[in-house]
Amino acid sequence: MLRTLRLRHFRCYKALNWEIPAEGALLMGNNAEGKTSLMESLCFALTLHSPRAHKLDRLTMHEQNEFGISLTTQESTRRITWQQRKLNLQINGAPCKDYNDYLADAPPVVWLGNGDIALVTGGADERRSYLDFLGSQWHPAYRSALREYKKALKSRNLLLRNPRRSAATLRSYAAVLCRYGEIIVNLRRQLLALLHPHICDYHARISGGVERVTIHYEPSTNLPLSQAIEQSIANDERLGYTTIGPHRDDFSLHIEGTPAADFGSEGQQRTLATALILAQAGLLLVETGHSPILFIDDIFGELDPNRRKSLLELLPSESQIFITTTHLDWLGSHTPPLPVINISDIRKGIA
Repeated sequence: MLRTLRLRHFRCYKALNWEIPAEGALLMGNNAEGKTSLMESLCFALTLHSPRAHKLDRLTMHEQNEFGISLTTQESTRRITWQQRKLNLQINGAPCKDYNDYLADAPPVVWLGNGDIALVTGGADERRSYLDFLGSQWHPAYRSALREYKKALKSRNLLLRNPRRSAATLRSYAAVLCRYGEIIVNLRRQLLALLHPHICDYHARISGGVERVTIHYEPSTNLPLSQAIEQSIANDERLGYTTIGPHRDDFSLHIEGTPAADFGSEGQQRTLATALILAQAGLLLVETGHSPILFIDDIFGELDPNRRKSLLELLPSESQIFITTTHLDWLGSHTPPLPVINISDIRKGIA
């Protein structure tokens, strides 16, 4: 359970202190007032991942070059500072050795947002990010392998653009890519197998139907990774980047045997995307034994009444839940599911 949050120079927050309600909060306010940024800070403090930014300098307040987050949970106090392009991590005042040390005992997190339909309709990078965000919370080996793979991939791509590169050095990086890439692919296949029944269950409960959902992992090569990378060297040198590996893999989604991206209606696509996200919550609960913290970013106003009702009923009662919204019209005559807090009151320090 999250208890208190302190921010410094994070996004639009020069400074903030917030006593977090035990059940979570329905954060209400106008656009650009900082609702999503507040949830983003909580998500980042727990996962070291932002659902909105790929570079840490994007998390700083305008004209600042550092930020700080302090988050107290039921178990610990987590502190993050980013200064001089370096991330410093502490738990209960003790410096962490590395990212794995910081993330080892973090509670699981699920993020739902308006852009989630891109999991069905968007490019492969959206689905890879989905797997990596979930996999890194699900399995420590996934988190470690992904980090090492990304470091080797970045170095190899830089080398491929260097006219003075050597074949021996290229092969040394390829060996690292193969070692960690095979771990990632194997764990992704396991992860999708575990996810599939959760996806089917949530899809049926949201849609109220019996449409059959299937999911297939699609690797960038069917050859052994070492062989595929060796055969691609000439092409990689010509293009200046690594063309084979888990960073190019994807997975496909089908409803009743047909590709959901090409033939699903918008309603079917949104339902499947929501099922994909909620499936994370189901899997993390089973695999970690902890109810995930849910962050839901301004999606209820976009759903039709039936899907809205289904989603509200499916939110796990044992989870701490945070929802952003610009208005409460979508609730109709229903009682808000969480304490309603105006974001301006949090910024003023009176909520």
